[in-house]
Amino acid sequence: MDSKIQQLTEAIFNEGVQKAKEEADLIVREAQAKAAQIKKEAEIAAEKLINEAVEKSKEIKRHVDSEIKLTVNQAVSSVKQEITSLVTMKVIQPPVKELFSDSEYLKSLILEIIRGWLKTESFDLNLILPELRKDEMEKYFKNNLASELNNGLSIEFSKAVKSGFRIGPADGSYIISFTDEDFINFLKGYLRPKTSQILFEESR
Repeated sequence: MDSKIQQLTEAIFNEGVQKAKEEADLIVREAQAKAAQIKKEAEIAAEKLINEAVEKSKEIKRHVDSEIKLTVNQAVSSVKQEITSLVTMKVIQPPVKELFSDSEYLKSLILEIIRGWLKTESFDLNLILPELRKDEMEKYFKNNLASELNNGLSIEFSKAVKSGFRIGPADGSYIISFTDEDFINFLKGYLRPKTSQILFEESR
């Protein structure tokens, strides 16, 4: 009797141990599977983050490269313009300044313009000359434009006119300026593109 009880007890014990072992093995396998799943998900998430970071860094690099290229191009363009302006001014400023400092040339030019103008236009004419040349110019034009002065031509002198002259209808409806600065600006606008093309071998 005791032997049967002992056998039954051992069988129950062994069965319990086996069942516990199987449950433990199941728990371990589930835990391992869960761990593997978590690891896989973590690897996928990490890979996604890395890919996003790489793409973001590429985007930032493209943006920075674009900004650098734009800045460099603007700087080069600015330097080219500055060089072109300096060269252009060196070329045109001396002869224009020299021309406008030639009193005899200016006097003859003004005479031709006034006489030609009054032949085709009937309105009164106003001539504005530099204040600094008043004595010289006033005497000259009174002697050489006496008839024109009696027929609608008026002459005035202005500190605002540093060189050359300005001329227009007496009513002030418009005025044409013939100063060294006017000619320099005109020639700069005309010569700058050609100068830039020559300096930097730019094709038009």
